[in-house]
Amino acid sequence: MSRPRIVIVGAGFAGYRTARTLSRLTRHQADITLLNPTDYFLYLPLLPQVAAGILEPRRVSVSLSGTLPHVRLVLGEADGIDLDGHTVHYTGPEGEEGTLPFDRLVLAAGSVNKLLPIPGVAEHAHGFRGLPEALYLRDHVTRQVELAAAADDRAECAARCTFVVVGAGYTGTEVAAHGAMYTDAQVRKHPMRTGMRPRWMLLDVAPRVMPEMDERLSRTAERVLRQRGVDVRMGTSVKEATHDGVVLTDGTTVDTRTLVWCVGVRPDPLVESLGLPMERGRLLVDPHLQVPGRPELFACGDVAAVPDLNQPGQYTPMTAQHAWRHGKVCAQNVAASLGIGERRAYRHRDMGFVVDLGGAKAAANPLGLPMSGPAAGAVTRGYHLAAMPGNRVRVAADWLLDAVLPRQAVQLGLVRSWSVPLESSSPEVARVPGSPKRPGKDAGPAGQRPDGEEAGTQPGGEPAKGRPGGEPAKGRPGGGPARNHPGGKPAKNQPGGEPAGSRSHGGRPKGGQSGSPRASGKPRRAVEAAGPPPARGGSGKPGRAPHASGAGSAGKRPTAPSGPSRSAGPPTEPGPEPPANQPPPGPDIAPGPVRRTDGRAVEGDS
Repeated sequence: MSRPRIVIVGAGFAGYRTARTLSRLTRHQADITLLNPTDYFLYLPLLPQVAAGILEPRRVSVSLSGTLPHVRLVLGEADGIDLDGHTVHYTGPEGEEGTLPFDRLVLAAGSVNKLLPIPGVAEHAHGFRGLPEALYLRDHVTRQVELAAAADDRAECAARCTFVVVGAGYTGTEVAAHGAMYTDAQVRKHPMRTGMRPRWMLLDVAPRVMPEMDERLSRTAERVLRQRGVDVRMGTSVKEATHDGVVLTDGTTVDTRTLVWCVGVRPDPLVESLGLPMERGRLLVDPHLQVPGRPELFACGDVAAVPDLNQPGQYTPMTAQHAWRHGKVCAQNVAASLGIGERRAYRHRDMGFVVDLGGAKAAANPLGLPMSGPAAGAVTRGYHLAAMPGNRVRVAADWLLDAVLPRQAVQLGLVRSWSVPLESSSPEVARVPGSPKRPGKDAGPAGQRPDGEEAGTQPGGEPAKGRPGGEPAKGRPGGGPARNHPGGKPAKNQPGGEPAGSRSHGGRPKGGQSGSPRASGKPRRAVEAAGPPPARGGSGKPGRAPHASGAGSAGKRPTAPSGPSRSAGPPTEPGPEPPANQPPPGPDIAPGPVRRTDGRAVEGDS
């Protein structure tokens, strides 16, 4: 008799804990498969320290294959679930597709950035849910301070060294606290010519900082922020975002090049495609984390609405602490469904919260005991070391080095602004040129292609010159060299140049390729290949629609570009091939377009 097959979708706090506990409980009596877009578990609470240069990215990334030796890891993203056929369809990181059969399925896909219908936010803001976003913010903040220090104009200097964080919850508060310390350290070593200092703003419509936590923790955090010069504005948010600033709900206009979106999260849209009872975007489960009427289906973490037995009528909040505990109980109940052990209902005991505010400052209430100052800092870091499933020695070593050595304020330029769009449904994966496209849910606002690039980007993924997140226009300040100049790109019709007639006078290509929305609730990575893939059938499985040109902005997309096509056939070597017109490596600029000089509006501008 074959062993039962267990598939776990997602390796966040809930999915990772489920896989680790199941591996111990089943003892080779079941085949466990973990499906995740990346090969690491990300310890999210320490992500602000990565953006502030305290920890290196690998310190908060725990290897899945290294810590889950008896679990099969499959790299990919689930984009279709056939509950009747007991299969999960997924797309791999290079566009390859596959199907995983299961006898038990655990949905722990986590959450994504929550967007609000505020003009300009999707184009000009960046979230904070994954390593690519943290690395981009670190580079961007470093660059803005360096550019501000070299600027002679006070207005430009003030705009570049003003950083706006929206959302005064757990994440936003820590980002503002660590960010203020990071920029102050930079300015101490390299003072600005105009004598100005960096300015951080923390906005939220709530009446106080961290409203979901104890009021004493909130007061402690706000006091530390104000002592560091952070402009905390409660009851205020962003009304409109532009390329050179934001308009607040109180009518104030703030000139800035940085908008960090930490408003909140929403459950991964994958669960919406199942057609099962939902509660505010989360899949309804019973106290045993099992979906009613589906004995083979379990859900935990942010995608599951788990009844709170301590507060009847309510559901457990979307926090890492609950997700970690969900994973353990879910694993025990999955094993019990296979005849191993007994079922148990999820009950929790509030152990308190900790908020690291940088340096020796923190706010904590372990077991309900409110603490602040160095004692809270020691408790906070001790809690994180105990909670991390790996890399404890490396994290502690980085903390020690940060206490005795100055931080290395350098920009690596590894993540460009267009690689981490706010509307991405997979913030843990940065977009790169030549990667599989992501139509459907990744479609941005009007004027953007469904794969997240704006209408008018270069074929293959290069942002249009002078557009939000792209490079400056050629010949503009901060831009690259003009064509035919030393170090520039070759002229058209020259060897290595662009095909003649493939661009219009406005500098945008005459066409592009886009995909059609998927039938399921989660975006699918589509392979850049000639012609649509064959349609898939089967009970309950979403079908495939062929690629349709002009899906990004109907009626406004021109015809395909002339000249040879780079997607006219399968690649000669495995893996995505970078576009021929990829710009030379170099630093990115602040998110925000360079104004057009001809007075005409550009598609997608706010």
